[in-house]
Amino acid sequence: MTDMKQDTARHDEHTAPVEAWDAIAELYDLHVAPGEAELATAGLRLARLQAGDTFLDVAAGPGGLSLPAARLGARVLATDWSPKMIERFTARAIAEGLEAEGRVMDCHALDLPDDAYDVTGSLFGVMLVADQPRALREMVRVTKPGGRVLLIAYGNPAEFEALHVFISAAQAVVPDFEGPPDDEPLLEFQVADPDVLLQRLTDAGLRDVTVNTSHQERITVRTGRQLWDWTIAGNPIPGMLVADLTDGQRADIIRVLDGLIRERSGGEGSVVLTAPVNIGVGTK
Repeated sequence: MTDMKQDTARHDEHTAPVEAWDAIAELYDLHVAPGEAELATAGLRLARLQAGDTFLDVAAGPGGLSLPAARLGARVLATDWSPKMIERFTARAIAEGLEAEGRVMDCHALDLPDDAYDVTGSLFGVMLVADQPRALREMVRVTKPGGRVLLIAYGNPAEFEALHVFISAAQAVVPDFEGPPDDEPLLEFQVADPDVLLQRLTDAGLRDVTVNTSHQERITVRTGRQLWDWTIAGNPIPGMLVADLTDGQRADIIRVLDGLIRERSGGEGSVVLTAPVNIGVGTK
């Protein structure tokens, strides 16, 4: 088995089914997506999205990238394999009167024609799929010649503050809580190395690929409950890691998180936790 196939096989073991994404759709829409707009807009600018462009969002969730694209005047199609995520996106788009459509679709086999979109992108979506190279090739396939492909993904997990605060709180309550494995990166960090992201975008068929590492995700929280909700809502993996905890242990972790947030904020209220982000852009 090749290294790529071995990576895919390992990742398949930790890939959540569509039902798990459906289960967190409402929480994601409420607790995660609203904080993605600034980062999404930065990525769209790097991809040179213009008003009137056709824009495809792949693994869109409830629209963290596609709603900002529509607000910039693009004609948007948001796709995700989770029907509940697309329901949340559609409701947001209708409420804002945006020119945007949502469809349920698997990013590994997009039911779309070749050479159809000016810009194709994904924010914290395709970074999580087991067969990322295949999904990237699909993104390139449906992009017009001369169009751009955008991928926004997490950078170095060692600098992901919210993750480490969450794990430290969990271990304070459950000392043998392991958290993510050290020797097998979680799916969300498979392109944490900018060089790996650049190579994957190049291998997918893009040219003039750049990877910008100057941006961060900024997570503002005031309470332990807010940080718990943000962490559990972001994708199904954290929920899998805490699945065996009792209700009492979960409540204790939230209380510890409250204390850690108060300590970090100096008792002044909210605290901002940052995570490094890689923004890759290439031209077809």
